[in-house]
Amino acid sequence: MEQRLTWALAACARVLRPVVRLALAMGVKHPHLEELLRDVLIEEARRSWQRQGVPHPNLSQLSVTTGLNRKAVTAKVRAIDEPLPHTESSAAAKTFTLWMQMLSEDPSLRRLPVAAGAAAPSFEAVARMSSRGNVHHRTILDELIRLNMVSETDGTAELTGDGFVPTGDLQSMLAFLGDNVRDHLQAAVSNTLTEQPRMLERSVYARGLSLQACEDIQRLVRQRWSVLHQELAQEMSRSVGLAPAGAEGRIRVGIYTYYEDEGGPSTSHLPQQEPKE
Repeated sequence: MEQRLTWALAACARVLRPVVRLALAMGVKHPHLEELLRDVLIEEARRSWQRQGVPHPNLSQLSVTTGLNRKAVTAKVRAIDEPLPHTESSAAAKTFTLWMQMLSEDPSLRRLPVAAGAAAPSFEAVARMSSRGNVHHRTILDELIRLNMVSETDGTAELTGDGFVPTGDLQSMLAFLGDNVRDHLQAAVSNTLTEQPRMLERSVYARGLSLQACEDIQRLVRQRWSVLHQELAQEMSRSVGLAPAGAEGRIRVGIYTYYEDEGGPSTSHLPQQEPKE
């Protein structure tokens, strides 16, 4: 058991290092992280008991599971505040994705009239379809313009980005970071705990490259992902349309590359396939 704890803590340290880097860059201090960790421990302990068939775990059960005293557990009386938007429910993201999907089938649709007749493609129609009429198209267009993903000239909207990456909006970037990394880690944790079904989780790694070679590889991945992204968007849209009423399944498919100069001489290694799936 002691060795198992050592291994788990080492894995947590690797996972937390970039989280701490982000926290320090944003001015987050130890008391903030300590409070957050306590709250997350209690929430996850409660969910753990609920998965075991205990809908309302008591203070003693939560205290034993987390190692926190009963006073600390009692002080946790409300859910963690969520000041970040949930990216999967963003009308702007849904509209952008649908527009990109249409563009892959017809390149002439990069520029659309903001409003048009029923027979002509328009941004208004795309926004209505993607948001199911719940958000006014002008609100969605203004948000995409604010994020520098769409421009508007003389009643015409034009796509200016090739992916929904709101680099001009820190709150949105942090929301995407939280959602994307969370689900990546959820897949890895689920596989490590041998939960079912097994999630796809793979990577390929090499050391001893030039930074230019790293950038060339990243460019290749971007090109391949662009094609796969369109296929996935089409299949997801089709599946949502065929889903029965009340369906609550969700899926997120992502991809990443990361490279850096570790400094100093290094020995080249052949790429290593990591077998996790």
